Amino acid sequence: MQLSWAVKTDPGLRRSSNEDSYCTRADLGLYVVADGMGGHVAGEVASRVAVETIQTFIAETAGADQNRTWPFPFEPEISLEANRLKAAFKLANRQIANAMADSADLRGMATTASAVLVGKGGACVGHVGDSRVYALRAGQLTQITDDHSWVEEQVRAGTMTASAARQHPWRNVVTRALSGGTDPEIDTVELSPKPGERFLLCSDGLSGVVPHETIAAILAGAEALDTICDRLIAAANEGGGPDNITVLVLQVDAP
Repeated sequence: MQLSWAVKTDPGLRRSSNEDSYCTRADLGLYVVADGMGGHVAGEVASRVAVETIQTFIAETAGADQNRTWPFPFEPEISLEANRLKAAFKLANRQIANAMADSADLRGMATTASAVLVGKGGACVGHVGDSRVYALRAGQLTQITDDHSWVEEQVRAGTMTASAARQHPWRNVVTRALSGGTDPEIDTVELSPKPGERFLLCSDGLSGVVPHETIAAILAGAEALDTICDRLIAAANEGGGPDNITVLVLQVDAP
């Protein structure tokens, strides 16, 4: 599978630091966006530890069999890529726990993580938290991941609209993350990418500010992928830029 990609990150207009981290490892077929939480230093550390741990595990298990998900059980009902992502995320959670045990200043830190891992037969999304993965197919934008956040749970239950969720004071309350506690449940979604499709990985500095329709229109643009990333970040900052913004765009190219 041939992919083109571009990524941009921006602190936004109200934050003095950027707690987001990302990874673009075309050699591994791995693309990750993580949004750290816990304050200036701690959030940066949590997202960085997660991204570094995930890419190291994926690199070490490249070409490996099912036994390489140890110490986590292999789940035969899902793909090898999904198993590798689940194990990588859970290992990242344990590494965050280790970092907090070593430094009292880091206690309480956490991070979201959303990843795409491309394999020989397809691709897989791994996800925890409220960063998102979208797919643009034939001009239609679909959110692939479900936010693990209080407001999105209300939206899915039908008790809150999406527009109200973007303005709600609890919109940043995450119900599941890599936080160093018990191994979290990791969502996975299998993909069968086709030439011409685009995928967007982003932190909630974009998705929490810019409406779905605007994201769709920008992502479908004919510009270079770098320019599309710039336009997405500009849209978030035009909406107030209340949080760090990271956007990673993948395009499936014709072989």
